[in-house]
Amino acid sequence: MTAPLSDIRVIETGTLLAGPFCGQLLGDFGAEVIKLEDPGKGDPMRQWGREKPHGQSLWWPVVARNKKSVTCNLRTPEGQDLVRRLVAESDVLLENFRPGTLEKWGLSYEALSQINPKLILVRVTGYGQTGPYSPRAGFGSIGEAMGGLRYVTGEPDRQPSRSGISIGDSLAATYAAYGTLAALHARERTGVGQVVDSAIYEAVMAMMESLIPEWAVAGYRRERTGAILPNVAPSNGYPTADGSDVLIAANQDTVFRRLADVMGRPSLADDPRYATHGARGENQTELDEIVAAWTATLPAGKLLEMLHAAGVPAGGIYTAEDILADPHVQAREAVVTVDHPSFGKVPMQNVAPRLSATPGAVKWAGPELGASNDEVYGELLGLSVAERESLHAKGVI
Repeated sequence: MTAPLSDIRVIETGTLLAGPFCGQLLGDFGAEVIKLEDPGKGDPMRQWGREKPHGQSLWWPVVARNKKSVTCNLRTPEGQDLVRRLVAESDVLLENFRPGTLEKWGLSYEALSQINPKLILVRVTGYGQTGPYSPRAGFGSIGEAMGGLRYVTGEPDRQPSRSGISIGDSLAATYAAYGTLAALHARERTGVGQVVDSAIYEAVMAMMESLIPEWAVAGYRRERTGAILPNVAPSNGYPTADGSDVLIAANQDTVFRRLADVMGRPSLADDPRYATHGARGENQTELDEIVAAWTATLPAGKLLEMLHAAGVPAGGIYTAEDILADPHVQAREAVVTVDHPSFGKVPMQNVAPRLSATPGAVKWAGPELGASNDEVYGELLGLSVAERESLHAKGVI
């Protein structure tokens, strides 16, 4: 089966995560992603991550999967000319440099669209391409703070916390991929490309539900609430007899009645303090204590078995070890194992979402630096061996 983006060529010039994760998403569904990296050192993501067996990152095989690595010094006139030649043969140019960088290199959208009017330029930055903050350096954590996520994350009695992943970067990259697909679809009708401008803070803000109108209209400011959502109960992590925690989400009226039944306390569902969503929200702390007292009498396995049988949404709080061992994850092949020259076999998350007729796939792990130089520069651009050797000697590739 042909992957849905197999006819799309993407030139990825970004580094770290906000741009490259967009490239990963597009590559997962078959786009040919040609990643340009600095000669000699490559993307810093090759060294990122806590654990580095063999001195190599375990993050790189994931974020650079399905990509072709090509070395290119974008700060040189010769490297910039290579970009122009690649743009002439491509559909998308993806970058996450500070605004103005491409323009400084003579690679503005106006200039590149003269070469290829169908080009879609995808730009991922902290603050977007316009506005007073656009020239600022912007990392994902700053976008998470400015977008409102950091303030509402954590326990109410301490400083705001953060998620244990780079969620701001990943959200901006996901919206960039979404914008790329929208621009490709529009190009089918118009015949011309456009610029996709994805700002980290705006991607985070887009996920903040009704936070803004709650303040503007009702004067209500969301605060940090730890493991719960205010007035949504019972929906929390609850202790078990064997020392673990189980998440239970029984905040809908019909579901709460099922929970009350399995607890052996059906009268709770008729108690005016807990009979409706609003009432349970008003008595959230007391209700959580009642549920926790019950769950603490049962081991996690037995508790989950009872809840699932009763139709109550519940689950464990998984570590990576739990994910790999879970039979549902295994049955759906949600984790795929990919060959790697140093690590042997590397398990990683599979492509999401799943398409029934034209699914994506992980074809290979993040490549060695410059692994596709000959293919791209020789076969695609037609540079001779002598020309490639000359560019290499000058530090261009």
